[in-house]
Amino acid sequence: MKPKLLITDLASAVTFLTRLRVPPFLLGETPAGARAAWAYPLAGGIATLLPALVLAGLVGLSTPPLIAALLSVLICVMICGGLHEDGLADTADGLFGGRDRDAMLRIMRDSHSGVFGVVAIVMSVFLLAVTLAALVLAYGPIAAGLLYIAGAVAGRACLVLQWSILPSARTDGAAATLGRPGRDGALLAFAVSLFVCTVIGLVTGTVLAVSTALLSAVAAALLLSAFVSRRIGGHTGDTLGATAQVSQIVFLLALVIAA
Repeated sequence: MKPKLLITDLASAVTFLTRLRVPPFLLGETPAGARAAWAYPLAGGIATLLPALVLAGLVGLSTPPLIAALLSVLICVMICGGLHEDGLADTADGLFGGRDRDAMLRIMRDSHSGVFGVVAIVMSVFLLAVTLAALVLAYGPIAAGLLYIAGAVAGRACLVLQWSILPSARTDGAAATLGRPGRDGALLAFAVSLFVCTVIGLVTGTVLAVSTALLSAVAAALLLSAFVSRRIGGHTGDTLGATAQVSQIVFLLALVIAA
């Protein structure tokens, strides 16, 4: 792949997954679409840089780990525009609130959140904050911040995994309009994720724990993808966001268990 396309794909991934502003000239003349899927893990890591720094900095200033972790998570939500949380909420409402496929897809398209969606958002924020606080206590604030980045990278790679193995459940959804990443794109996304996670594991001295966490995240993504496929026959933009969120949480939980 040409260097110019690499930059264009990364810029496209950052623009799509976050609220960060990217200079228009970096985006290229034609939309990257699913071609940029390989860069989603990097975009996730970029989006988590500031939250990770805030986490380490606040703990360094004697802020209780749980409060620092919660503020860090909220900053990440703002940077990403709540994209994955919204997908998780809509997926929970649709898959558990609809009686059949059409009802599930209709509920997932509704912008309002029901009981299942609200519970999913609250639990996801709670679990992220608690696991980050536990990582601070287990590995220290700097390592915890780096592992937070690794979790974000792994979660976006798992998003690409579901995107590549399941067909689109709709023909007019956001995910469908982007196309579908091929095998090479999915493999490259995982190669990027594996590289970043390995480097972070080496820096923090947690290579074995990070490897276990990455495998756990992939297993969670595959199980969720199987459930989604059974319920609605394919992925949507919401299920992709839910997969990223769930996989990231599982990644961090596995690190806590391995500590």
